Amino acid sequence: MTTAPQRASTGERQRRAVPYWTTLVVASAAQFMVILDVSIVNVALPSMRTDLDLSTAGLQWVVNAYSLAFAGLLLLGGRAGDLFGRKRVFLVGVVVFSLASLVGGLAQSEAWLVAARAAQGVGGAVLAPATLSLLTTTYTDPAHRAKALGVWGAVGGAGGAMGGLVGGLLTQGFGWRAVLFVNVPIGVALVVAAAWALVGGRPAVTRLRELDLPGSLAVTLGLTALVYGVVSSETRSWTSPLVLGPVALGVALLALFVAVEKRAARPLVPLAVFRRRAQTAANGVALLVGMGMFSFWFFMSLVLQRVNGYDALQAGLAFLPASATLVVTSTLASRLVARHGPRTLLVVGPLVSAAGLAWLSTADPGGSYASQLLAPTMLAAGGIGLVMVPLASAATAGVPPHEAGLASGLLNTSRQVGGAVGIAVLSTVAAAVTADRLGTTSADAAAAAGAAGVEALAAGYDRGMLVGAVVVACAALVALLVPRGQKA
Repeated sequence: MTTAPQRASTGERQRRAVPYWTTLVVASAAQFMVILDVSIVNVALPSMRTDLDLSTAGLQWVVNAYSLAFAGLLLLGGRAGDLFGRKRVFLVGVVVFSLASLVGGLAQSEAWLVAARAAQGVGGAVLAPATLSLLTTTYTDPAHRAKALGVWGAVGGAGGAMGGLVGGLLTQGFGWRAVLFVNVPIGVALVVAAAWALVGGRPAVTRLRELDLPGSLAVTLGLTALVYGVVSSETRSWTSPLVLGPVALGVALLALFVAVEKRAARPLVPLAVFRRRAQTAANGVALLVGMGMFSFWFFMSLVLQRVNGYDALQAGLAFLPASATLVVTSTLASRLVARHGPRTLLVVGPLVSAAGLAWLSTADPGGSYASQLLAPTMLAAGGIGLVMVPLASAATAGVPPHEAGLASGLLNTSRQVGGAVGIAVLSTVAAAVTADRLGTTSADAAAAAGAAGVEALAAGYDRGMLVGAVVVACAALVALLVPRGQKA
């Protein structure tokens, strides 16, 4: 994994005697921090509510503020690395994320905490695409790139899967503020390491007026409005004006964005990028896999805690076998994709995960973890591991270095928007089944109804995972559009 990305970069690294593996370590550590934070906060929400007297809406916005800022700015954040220099943008992302975490940990009110979470989302949107573009421009040899992406994917997957466990340990041992404060020392270490290890690169633009500001504004507001409408459906009907209005506005702004990009002298997103079949197909797969697999973690957390009665720490421990499986299959995928290209794994991985989700949908309420949940959760997570590396490979292979951040931003945006849509839609499906069984969509009311309520909740979660299995299986069909001979 010591291939030189460019002549200029090689010379600079030789003068500074910086090993090439340091880029992988820095990028993977940053990815772990960002992905971990998506789920680590969830288990601390009850403690936050008690300490800060959060309203129900405020509790939801602790989660949604991060999701909105993250999803809305991912595309712009990814392109910023191409235009202003990846090292510079990476450092900005780490600093913003770490400072927002510090401010959030010091929060004394609902508004303070929600604002800090939104700022975290901004930092994450800048940082997440930078980690992938740094790897794809540093490790240009296909075999070395596949290995690097394997490590990056395994670390990121482990971060998402371990969020509940780490959050539970920190919350029980040190209080909810620790789940935010933990990012500060990690951020300081990343700034020091990145300043030493990463190559600067020459920015493509030096003045903001050279940036496609109309396009940037349209796509950012469009994605934000779209995701806002989708997450609002968690508490409102899909026919509510507060859901349909933002979704319609988001679609209109994204259509405006396409029109702006067609005429822009220096577009934020050159539309020719969508003519690359492998890249377009990879983003389609990411959207569908995100819909199903974000919902997998979401529903499994509810099954373990609402149906089986686990506390947050026990639920986190229950995810460890799945997390380990994900790491193993990600490592295996990095070897297979270097030999056979991404297409095969992009077909097989979703089918494996779909089988795991379908199996989980047959579990009995309160059934044994070892006999009913262990194997299917490992199967579902194993499929995720098989997909992560080939997705990154297909979405970035053949992309010129000056568009690497754009490709990374597109992939992250597809996955994040897919996750938001998937959780909202499949939660609606689950709630409808629960209401049909018991006459209420409230998880608290259902749980208070005793065994019948728990069975109704379990039936809803099972249906949500079954529909998720169908969605993920459809990703395998989209993967057939990836060119057969494409290599990593």
